[in-house]
Amino acid sequence: MSDKITYITADAWKEEVLASEKPVVVDFYSTECPPCEALAAKYEGLAEIYGDDLKFVKIFRQENRELAESLGVKSSPTVLFYRNGDRVGETHTGAIRRAELEKSVHRLVGEARARELKAREEKTETQCDVAILGAGPAGVTAAIYAAQAKLDIIVIDKGMSGGNVSITHQVSNYPGFIEPQPGFMLAHFMAEQARAAGAKFREAADITSVDLYRKEIVLDGLETIHAKKIIVATGSEPRPLGIAGEREYKGKGVSYCATCDAKYYEGKHVVVIGGGNTAIEEALFIDKFTGKITVVHQFDKLQANKQAAERALANPKIEFVFEHEPRAFIARNGDTVNQVEVEDLKTHERKRIDCDGVFVFAGMRPNLSLFPEAFELDPWGYITVDEEMRTNVPDVFAVGDIIHKLYRQITTAVSDGTIAAMAIAKELGG
Repeated sequence: MSDKITYITADAWKEEVLASEKPVVVDFYSTECPPCEALAAKYEGLAEIYGDDLKFVKIFRQENRELAESLGVKSSPTVLFYRNGDRVGETHTGAIRRAELEKSVHRLVGEARARELKAREEKTETQCDVAILGAGPAGVTAAIYAAQAKLDIIVIDKGMSGGNVSITHQVSNYPGFIEPQPGFMLAHFMAEQARAAGAKFREAADITSVDLYRKEIVLDGLETIHAKKIIVATGSEPRPLGIAGEREYKGKGVSYCATCDAKYYEGKHVVVIGGGNTAIEEALFIDKFTGKITVVHQFDKLQANKQAAERALANPKIEFVFEHEPRAFIARNGDTVNQVEVEDLKTHERKRIDCDGVFVFAGMRPNLSLFPEAFELDPWGYITVDEEMRTNVPDVFAVGDIIHKLYRQITTAVSDGTIAAMAIAKELGG
């Protein structure tokens, strides 16, 4: 624990923060909070570098709830910045990356001083048996099996552990649970099991570079991880539609995550793009909040599983616009989407649907940006692997939603991770 971090309670807020002669960085944290744990090491590292110029403070949010709420702090971790008693700069919450936090710190100390202090940072080298890129079900399962085989494991993710499962409202078909499980809890159980087995995590990490052939991964420009084997488990992400207004209004009425954003549309009208399993199951979840849903689908019937499709079709709050595709997201007044322009695929006529927001569920695409042209891919851009999850790159394996496969489910991802870890353990003598 850094001696340049001060732990305070609400009683000391005025003296330690508002009356401080130095600018102050404040971390509102909680216990049993994975994002807080992920931030802790970064926060301590920054305190060591910038702690002579800034005051770094931590305050336990649950025991100082009244103060937190008065400041608009509703989640952990939340990092605030103060100068001369005034709140300044951005507010950082959730899976906070070191780079974004450092930018705010630099504004407090000034860019010239920041460059001087940053030059003092020490770079580190870490050795491990297996580095796993991605902390979704495939990567975490690989970590569990490999760690239980007494291998030294580091799991790296640009966000928090869980992948797409952590933003899935319910998982109803994972073996071992009679009742549907909240996705974030299932992801939490998996990660905690990996930690208990001995796997180490680097979460909310900025991955500076990856050299698959040298088995080197650089994080935050500071730590170089050297591995004997690498497992790529970076998964997939929502496929954008590529239409007018999509990029401009992402987060401003255009969403790709029902679990994240449905709560903001209480009693309102939203448009859901898509008619597959994800689109319809998420529409049924969104229905708990909204007053009306319009599903826009390119085909003449839903592609979702029969049970979900029947529930949606029988729901009086859900309307369907079949054989249409979206062509533009429009904000008539202000900067938030309130219309969707769609085209009839038969007549090519266009019309506009008034709404309060849009949820896009138009399929997924593999996350390969870290590995340009490194792998042999199938025609759809997914990595090809052999029966033990090996790629064409020596000592590099790939698992989960990023690989060529017939079905992409949590259970198939878990299977991939198991196979890769067992193959690696055999090769490394674990």
